Amino acid sequence: MSYSAEIRILTTPQELSEAAAEEVLRDANNAVKERGRFTFALSGGSTPKALFNLLATNARNALPWDRMFFFWGDERHVPPTDPESNYRMANEAMLSKVPIPPANVFRVPAENPDAAAAATDYEKNVRKFFHLEPGAVPKFDLILLGMGPDGHTASLFPGTTGLQEKAHLVIANWVEKLKTHRLTFTLPVLNAARRVAFLVSGVDKAPALKAVLEDNIPGEQYPAKLVHPAPGGLVWLIDRAAASDLSGSQK
Repeated sequence: MSYSAEIRILTTPQELSEAAAEEVLRDANNAVKERGRFTFALSGGSTPKALFNLLATNARNALPWDRMFFFWGDERHVPPTDPESNYRMANEAMLSKVPIPPANVFRVPAENPDAAAAATDYEKNVRKFFHLEPGAVPKFDLILLGMGPDGHTASLFPGTTGLQEKAHLVIANWVEKLKTHRLTFTLPVLNAARRVAFLVSGVDKAPALKAVLEDNIPGEQYPAKLVHPAPGGLVWLIDRAAASDLSGSQK
């Protein structure tokens, strides 16, 4: 690996979710204590859904919800009511069940038929919230990421033009194999975070995980390799199935 990361292998998906919940609790409470707020970028998928359910159920009284501000690292180009919406999943699993002020939730306006305009609007909202100067990049307290079987993360897919984007915080990234745009944070945003947590579950992720963590393969082929925040800022939470192709030292 070309960067320093903490790698934690959990036995089951449930243990992975519990470890992720501990990460959120620690980071949230530390951020509020140190800076008065916790800025949290969510991801989609089944693994985060289990985490969100756990936080809503078990951490309802342990988190400073009124000081937590929720964003999305990526979103499908669909309305918020669509079953494919990452916002809808998070809202149903967690946000609607806990005492979060509506003003603390910053969803991507993905119902806009113009994907590029939706990305521009979301970037404006992020810049306004963080009071960013032109050219500056926000420093999220925690960004959750997943990884697909092809090594994509957020909606930065192998071979897509979004991997080269340096000027924008949010883009509409065309994904040819899906024949759609995906709205996504760019690598400068992911790499500026105080903490990034990858949640990876399932044997179908095992080959890509080995390629990302152990093999000398260009990051353009496995975009998760391109996420490298400051030392100490990256943790991989992996279940045993996803870790099944890693070398013995990693297991």
